[in-house]
Amino acid sequence: MSKEKLRKKLINLRINNFKDQCITFTQFNKILKKFNLKNNINIGGYYPINSEIGCLKILEKLEKINFKLSLPVTKKNNNMDFYEWSFKDALQVSNRGIPEPIVKKKVFPDVLIVPLVGFDKNKFRLGYGGGFYDRYISKILNTKRVITIGFAFSFQEILKIPNNEFDQKLDVILTNKGIVK
Repeated sequence: MSKEKLRKKLINLRINNFKDQCITFTQFNKILKKFNLKNNINIGGYYPINSEIGCLKILEKLEKINFKLSLPVTKKNNNMDFYEWSFKDALQVSNRGIPEPIVKKKVFPDVLIVPLVGFDKNKFRLGYGGGFYDRYISKILNTKRVITIGFAFSFQEILKIPNNEFDQKLDVILTNKGIVK
């Protein structure tokens, strides 16, 4: 099945099945411990749209225990950068309909939480098709090590995501049912 057909099918599934399912802070914290990550690092999150699994409660808890937060700001040519953000800060809705920080300080997250449309056991992801996260992960890996954690509902797993040389494999995928091995 093509990426476009998979994307449409999985988004429709997500819209109809997302209620009352979430990833807990305890699940996320296990990953931080596995990588020996402590507070005072920057966590790049996202603002959920289109029935994506939420990460805001986790980000809120992280901020309360002194983690620094950032959210993406989309740019021209399907690029994006991450900017410092706090729950005390206002957001503005981009021309893509995504709440984004009002640009302050550009940062390079130590941990990147990545929204998924679909994923496979090899930790490849299917996004919306713009390549924003693939480009960003490739760019940041040229600068520093970043831990990439995909967030998805368990029903978004498929046998194999079609991939090419531009697709970035994630370090971990976390679903409402736990870590994907």
